[in-house]
Amino acid sequence: MGVVFYFQSRLQRGGQAVKISFTSLLESELSASSPGGWTRTRRGALARQWGASPWVVRVSSLCLLLFYFFAAASPFIAPYDPVRQYRGQPDCPPMGLHVTQAAERAHGWFFAYPMKMVNPLARKFVEDRSRKTYIRFFYRSHLFTTESADLPWFMFGSEGLGRDLFSRIVYGARVSMCIGVVGVLISFSLGITVGAFSGYVGGAIDNLIMRWCEIEMSLPQFYFLLALAAVIPSGLSTVVTFFMIVAIMAFIGWAGFARVIRGMAASVRAVPYVEAGRALGGSRGRQLRRHVIPSVMGFAAINASLSIPGYILSESALSLLGLGIQEPAASWGNLLSQAMDPQNILHYPWVLIPGIFISITVMSFNFIGDYLRDSLDPSNVR
Repeated sequence: MGVVFYFQSRLQRGGQAVKISFTSLLESELSASSPGGWTRTRRGALARQWGASPWVVRVSSLCLLLFYFFAAASPFIAPYDPVRQYRGQPDCPPMGLHVTQAAERAHGWFFAYPMKMVNPLARKFVEDRSRKTYIRFFYRSHLFTTESADLPWFMFGSEGLGRDLFSRIVYGARVSMCIGVVGVLISFSLGITVGAFSGYVGGAIDNLIMRWCEIEMSLPQFYFLLALAAVIPSGLSTVVTFFMIVAIMAFIGWAGFARVIRGMAASVRAVPYVEAGRALGGSRGRQLRRHVIPSVMGFAAINASLSIPGYILSESALSLLGLGIQEPAASWGNLLSQAMDPQNILHYPWVLIPGIFISITVMSFNFIGDYLRDSLDPSNVR
């Protein structure tokens, strides 16, 4: 039996008393204060936000989650070792998939006919109908693979050295999907710290920092990136090369963001609550941590989602030109190196599949960033 609280006002409207009920307000407060109530409220808000978002944003989010799952679980998802070479099947086209007959279901539900090279010079393949390679799910610690690793099923075909293109795309997601996030975390942390400090302090220090930012912004970024990447020694491991490329891109990309943050921090410096904290003896570091930096975090989050594609494209361009991740390691950029020859695109069009993954990733981040920017824009609030 619930208790109902009423607040009755004797304000008269047309001779009738106005009675205001606080039942719904009380119930919402009780549900929020109960154990797990705040969690349920937050989940409900997220579910409503997800349902209200455009379909393109939902699809983009699912695509990014799938690609990051590729990066996190590469050994499980990839059916084969990404560096294993099937020398008899270079530039093999994607193989078809067939449903197994009921009498052969013990081997697997699906099978493919192995490809046999009939013209080594032109690299022409035909199906070998005399044999079958069965696809097994959750077999040998893989999501799917073939019964015999010597008879592969090339879902996306193979590249010039006979390596499975799908397995290399899955392993390449480790570099291409993570380099944008890591690069943005570094450059934006540096940009927020330097920009907020410069805008809050002002004076000669502000002028000095901003002039340095303008010098960096005046450099042609891509050519400067090429020059720095060319200095990286070729004998380094993939991990070291990855972090050096991230450091180079973060060094180039922080200056423009710091200038924007500096302007926002300079405007926050004069608001009453910041001046009150300063008058009460708050230190400069405390003012930056408690007031200035939190006031620019919303803009930083939106700008970060829009900047990640730039890092992905920069890494892809470096790897494509041979200055990024080196063979035999895989990234989506160096997987496109075979597509630099127009003849390869004409005869082996599946070498462009890594570019499709890059395009989907870049568009997904742009769609999500545009949606966040429009949602948080005060002019769009009704």
